[in-house]
Amino acid sequence: MRRRNGPLFWATLAILTVIFVGPLLLILLTSFKTQSEARTVPPTWFPQEWTLRAYDVLFFQDAASPVLQWFANSMLAATLHSALVVVVCSMAGYALARMEFRFKKAIFAGIIMTLFVPGFIFLMPNFLILDQLGWLDTIWALVVPGAAGAFGVFFMRQFFIGLPKELEESARLDGAGPFRTFRSVVLPNARPALVTLAVLSFLANWNDFIWPIYVLFSPERLTLPAGLSRLQGAYTIDYPVVMAGAMLAAIPVLLIYSFVQRYVIEGVASSGVKG
Repeated sequence: MRRRNGPLFWATLAILTVIFVGPLLLILLTSFKTQSEARTVPPTWFPQEWTLRAYDVLFFQDAASPVLQWFANSMLAATLHSALVVVVCSMAGYALARMEFRFKKAIFAGIIMTLFVPGFIFLMPNFLILDQLGWLDTIWALVVPGAAGAFGVFFMRQFFIGLPKELEESARLDGAGPFRTFRSVVLPNARPALVTLAVLSFLANWNDFIWPIYVLFSPERLTLPAGLSRLQGAYTIDYPVVMAGAMLAAIPVLLIYSFVQRYVIEGVASSGVKG
């Protein structure tokens, strides 16, 4: 058996590190370059003249692009959306995993089939529903759609199927009802799956580009990915400013994953396909 700490192992890790970290490092370094140096061919890795001009333009000089407001909008929308997804999908997944009711298998099959439908098909129906509710150009247009997504329901169902039923049976013998059992026994044991689903939902909402442009009309209500597209001019692109905006968008993602990666790995490992 080959040793895991052999030369081939470390060489493979080094190559993967360059592939995944290299683009992020290039974005960071480009944000400190001058506009002329960012356009040089072939491109340079390290700036010949370090400058904070891109961040000064991004945060202070461009009044038409309220980047900090876009950042706050994205953070609020992604946080509320991930919380709503966790609540809805955990209850739906538990019902499909443990409760018995008519047409249970048919309902679950219908949910799974929606996974194979392209997301763009739902743009117009969701838009019309939000229009009827009066939620267009509001934060709720970013929070509510997708809260009961098929992936989240499927993910939580698979995790709950793997939990020992003895835990719930013991709670019922102690007099706990279904909701009390779910809240006090099931959810604490499902923490890895809940954290994983929250992170995945947060990232999906945070990185969404098409939907915010589709339902938000006021510039100050845009999210960060949609707003950053406005930094590109019609004829010229200020690459350092665009890269500075990209780094701002990447910071929350990196911080979140660095703190919860243990739960994410455990949640994915515990939610294998069962049943």
